[in-house]
Amino acid sequence: MQTNVIWGILIPFAGTALGSACVLFLKKKMNLLVQRSLTGFAAGVMVAASVWSLLIPAMEQAEAMGQWAFVPSVSCSCFSWIKRSLICT
Repeated sequence: MQTNVIWGILIPFAGTALGSACVLFLKKKMNLLVQRSLTGFAAGVMVAASVWSLLIPAMEQAEAMGQWAFVPSVSCSCFSWIKRSLICT
């Protein structure tokens, strides 16, 4: 049991460490197109993580509680719109 926990911590740590090491070596040599592509990929991963790990379970829980299932989605969208309008202006 304890070794599973250690492996469960070390594997994501190693992936994060290797990814950050690549940034240290490539930050001055990276082509602008590659940089934008990687940024877009990272943004897509974060959107997918927020939808499948946060938003869909929240909608399922709201439906199980007898509430409208679209309320978490609408509230998340409103919060994101307000945050973006405050930051970008």
